Amino acid sequence: MERRIIATEFTEEDQKIENSLRPQLFKDYIGQEKAKDTLKVYIEAAKNRGESLDHVLFYGPPGLGKTTLAGIIANEMGVNLKVTSGPAIEKPGEMAAILNNLQEGDVLFVDEIHRLNRQVEEVLYPAMEDYAIDIVIGKGASARSIRLELPHFTMVGATTRAGMLTAPLRDRFGVIHRLEFYSSEELKTIIRHSAQVLGVEIDEKGAIEIACRSRGTPRLANRLLKRVRDFAQVRYDGRITKEVADATLNQLDVDRCGLDAMDRAVLRMIMQNFSGGPVGLETLAAALGEDVGTLEDVCEPYLIQNHFLLRTPRGRVATERAYRHLGLMPLFASAEEEE
Repeated sequence: MERRIIATEFTEEDQKIENSLRPQLFKDYIGQEKAKDTLKVYIEAAKNRGESLDHVLFYGPPGLGKTTLAGIIANEMGVNLKVTSGPAIEKPGEMAAILNNLQEGDVLFVDEIHRLNRQVEEVLYPAMEDYAIDIVIGKGASARSIRLELPHFTMVGATTRAGMLTAPLRDRFGVIHRLEFYSSEELKTIIRHSAQVLGVEIDEKGAIEIACRSRGTPRLANRLLKRVRDFAQVRYDGRITKEVADATLNQLDVDRCGLDAMDRAVLRMIMQNFSGGPVGLETLAAALGEDVGTLEDVCEPYLIQNHFLLRTPRGRVATERAYRHLGLMPLFASAEEEE
């Protein structure tokens, strides 16, 4: 499948962008006010007691700032940040080595923590709860277990699939936060700050135009800003206005609600081929020639959050807003007409 411009998965290009644009402290971090305010309290309390922060779990759609918040926690606590990911740790010994190399108070950030295999995960249980790991030395009858004490550390886990975490692992996190999609006003502030860092001039309406099409996701907002900047420099005078942003994003096939060709294909398929739904996810994926996981993880969250799609026990249903957005006639009477 061709990579979508509005896909929220982390890419190599995003790494280059985010390294320069990522805030380092809470005072520079925009959005996620509830999570930010409570974390400030927990961090200040831990610092006053001279303890490490309790283990933290962030969950929610990709691109909302989970990695950034992990870095900010380490900076605010004045400790080192060690970064790894669930798929990268294949053996329990690898996790044990990472834990054994931590210093007192360090923050260990594990991205995609739901993808840890069960054997690796079991190493974390005593490490998170008792700050110790059990290692087996030798084989057979001569095998013996020794317990290694670990420095007090903070585990920060990030996942887009909180439901896939096992209960024993989830219960060992003392602080759990769901990250929400950003408002257009918050994204506008982020875009204007990013434009300043990138050295491109952007006006208020240009920033709003990009923000409205960024699907509530800072990662996507920064990616679209870079693409609009390219068009502004080559085809216009280098300044991003509403007209420049509108023309660029239309050419990139990102409409005013942040939907791209794939999103619109999903909605049209439900409306035109399945009479508006309900239709099962597997049937819909087969009709579109797409992977079930792609539809469920990439397309659906935004469409459901923004009331273009309903997920019912019988299947997916297109909403009246989806019909209006695509200029199609609903095949059902609206609630007002039925009354």
